[in-house]
Amino acid sequence: MSILTKSSESFLHQYLNNASPTGFESAGQQRWIEYVRPFVDEIGLDTYGTAYGVINPGRDYRVVIEGHADEISWFVNYITDSGYLYVVRNGGSDHMIAPSKRVNVHGDKGVIRGVFGWPAIHTRRGDDAKLQPKIENIFIDVGAKDKDEVLEMGIHVGSVITYPDELEVMNDRYYCGRALDNRMGGFCIAEVARLLREREIELPYTLYIVNSVQEEVGLRGAQMITDRIKPQVAIVTDVTHDTNTPMLDKKKVGDVKTGKGPSVTTAPAVHNKLLNLIIDAAKENGIDFQREASSRATGTDTDAFAYSNGGVASALISLPLKYMHTTVEMAAKSDVEGVIELILQSLLKIDDGMSFNYFEV
Repeated sequence: MSILTKSSESFLHQYLNNASPTGFESAGQQRWIEYVRPFVDEIGLDTYGTAYGVINPGRDYRVVIEGHADEISWFVNYITDSGYLYVVRNGGSDHMIAPSKRVNVHGDKGVIRGVFGWPAIHTRRGDDAKLQPKIENIFIDVGAKDKDEVLEMGIHVGSVITYPDELEVMNDRYYCGRALDNRMGGFCIAEVARLLREREIELPYTLYIVNSVQEEVGLRGAQMITDRIKPQVAIVTDVTHDTNTPMLDKKKVGDVKTGKGPSVTTAPAVHNKLLNLIIDAAKENGIDFQREASSRATGTDTDAFAYSNGGVASALISLPLKYMHTTVEMAAKSDVEGVIELILQSLLKIDDGMSFNYFEV
């Protein structure tokens, strides 16, 4: 039986198609709150915009499920006298994919359409034939005649630039678009809240459904919200790489493939007892899963939760993703449902007051 409904998929399209760049997530967070509100007992928002819903509030034992809301983008860094815009990254935006991409420049007077221009192939001869996109040479053309016209449009240094690419379904099997990293995580935890309410499941602890901001620039939203909530347990969901696409070496990046289920990670920040609990939940409920290992850090909000408040038992459930940090990120619908169900079933194995100490002294 499919977990996703017409209503949830409608929300997914609205949520993914909305721009929510790092530091400017408010519009997406408002949509997310509107969706989860019927499924939770309380709604909260912190100073920088991390949104959360609370189920069964007021208990001493607090569990978090978390994803992050922000997408990579660009900032206008310099405007030439001729009216061209040079940029700096906001998060890990890939300069290699920029040339010929359409963009939305979010100015003071609204969104202005533009393009990342690039010299035509006919003009790149001799040494110029080796020309490669770099952060120093990619530029945006908004059709302005000069700098004054750019400023008149409401564009200024610091204006945010996002890609307009929208979500589509490919071959009735894959979601494809930008910002699946990691608004798919925010979607998955929202669906967990929905299923808890629809299945009338009573939890013996307080559950926080957290959609954090500013992950793409250093896990900042998670760092802030964990100090506020002070949880005992955190299950984080993010994306991971499908390593079966061309030009990847599995000996270096591991073996994960879309369509084979969510991935669970072994890493120093991942608590082994919580990881084993999640794996047991998968096995007991027939949920396909994959494994991977991270050296030193996971690079996800798991690290922020794990090392906060004197140590929080934390684990990572990842959605396999093709072409991360592009505008054509791809995730299997079956894996999305797998992530949702695995988080839910893991929550059901956590008891009120459960100790995650490795041994008693």
